[in-house]
Amino acid sequence: MRKQANTFYCFSPPAMLITFLIEFALAIYTFTRYRLNPIGRLATAALLLLGIFQLCEFNICGLSSSAALTWSRIGYGAITMLPPIAIHLVYLIAHKKSRKLVWLAYITGAVFVGIFGLNASAFATHICAGNYAIFQLAPNVGGIYFTYYYSWLILGICLCLYFGLEANRLTRQALSLQVLGYLSFLLPTGIVNAVNPHTIVGIPSVMCGFAVIYAIILAVAIVPSVVEPAKFKPKEKS
Repeated sequence: MRKQANTFYCFSPPAMLITFLIEFALAIYTFTRYRLNPIGRLATAALLLLGIFQLCEFNICGLSSSAALTWSRIGYGAITMLPPIAIHLVYLIAHKKSRKLVWLAYITGAVFVGIFGLNASAFATHICAGNYAIFQLAPNVGGIYFTYYYSWLILGICLCLYFGLEANRLTRQALSLQVLGYLSFLLPTGIVNAVNPHTIVGIPSVMCGFAVIYAIILAVAIVPSVVEPAKFKPKEKS
């Protein structure tokens, strides 16, 4: 692994550590308050996985590089399961019973987790660029993986919009918040890549850096709007 000087930018090791602490704090809060609800438990899992990726990045860029491959495997395993969890959340929010698509998402995610965990040649190299980490996947893995990742993210947005057409007001509001959550990291990542094309090589790092916005939306808006709907009902006029 080649390591460059660390600079305090949005995705530098100090920022990675802060993001990790925020996401783990949100996970603890969500689990403590909503652990009896399936959506609360699923949201907790998503927050933990986001935090784990930040911790892995910090260990790659902020500490010794001797275990970079191990941390890369753990980190990629964590973020790989985020799109399936998001699809599952959408189905739970929309109160949909048929979840064949959810199982398909988990199965495809599990395949990639297996590839990253068992195939030593899945990663070509690991570089800490100072303000984000670069994980270069093997040519025969990278293209398929990012197709998998973006396909489930885009499908998640489409499902939110589709399910929202026939949903009640509170459910539609929660689905709209989920769309906002998706866009909170997809749009900034796209803008950063457009302004500085060199950041494309660090998309997972940049995207997960912005995903702290989604973590906040998930913990303080989406989960409460579903689990505590009474607080989101409009007050009746006297």
